[in-house]
Amino acid sequence: MTARVSQDERVSVQLKPMVDLAKKAGLLSHRRQRIQSSQSGAYVSGFKGRGMAFEEVRVYQPGDDIRCIDWRVTARTNKTHSKVFREERERPIFISVDLRPTMNFATRGAFKSVQASKLAALFAWSAQLNGDRVGGQVFNEQGCQELKPASGRGAVLHFLNALVKPPIKKPQPLSLHQVLKRLAQHARPGSLLYLISDFRGLNNSVERQLSLLAKHCELQLVHVYDPLECELPKKGQYRFTNGERETVVDTAERQRVLAYQQLFQQRQEELRTMCHKWRMTLVECRTTDDPFEVLR
Repeated sequence: MTARVSQDERVSVQLKPMVDLAKKAGLLSHRRQRIQSSQSGAYVSGFKGRGMAFEEVRVYQPGDDIRCIDWRVTARTNKTHSKVFREERERPIFISVDLRPTMNFATRGAFKSVQASKLAALFAWSAQLNGDRVGGQVFNEQGCQELKPASGRGAVLHFLNALVKPPIKKPQPLSLHQVLKRLAQHARPGSLLYLISDFRGLNNSVERQLSLLAKHCELQLVHVYDPLECELPKKGQYRFTNGERETVVDTAERQRVLAYQQLFQQRQEELRTMCHKWRMTLVECRTTDDPFEVLR
């Protein structure tokens, strides 16, 4: 039986649902390779050396450590062979979450901000279970806060609390480009970065900043959107409000509907093209989706 979700949990970011996702996160696997050590992090580096994980046996090459010679293979083949190891290194995980006003929206399912926070929680718990350090960035109309990557359950809870209660600062509207510049200052090279957003404000300067991040980190984008954003409902007049202002949309005007849909499709295509160009991963999540199923 599917658990009932309260109305509050659909429209506001709450701590308990994100903490509960720790159980499901154990079913997600973001490991590139399964390794034996539980203290060195869950990812292996691209640097070969005398580490914990055996990589291969190869013909001896000048400069190889003689302590790594595999005498059994050498005796069997009459050619000197060396054992090669790959170092296991802890990998920082940095999760950037967009909580700007455009994320406080949904016509079905849960608000985009709620979906983004649940996705972030799944990434964080999964990383913690893999032994990685978890940090993040939370930004909204009030400002932006970065949390330095740290190990353990406490680091994840600290990050989740920042999602529930973003810091209130003096209003200083930040563009997506400015947020990404801040991210570049805090995310260390070699980190795995998740950026969860509806990507409103995507432009050439944002792409340049993302391309710079992708050169030094593994970057995964998660596009959160409402079904209404990609396709307007059937003919009729619909009223929308944000609690302060309201607007009426008449979907009987075919040209306006087509232009609306083309605008969304264009943004999606720009995201896909950009990710392919700069070797970034793109995940798409609707407000009606189960975040766990999307990632699994």
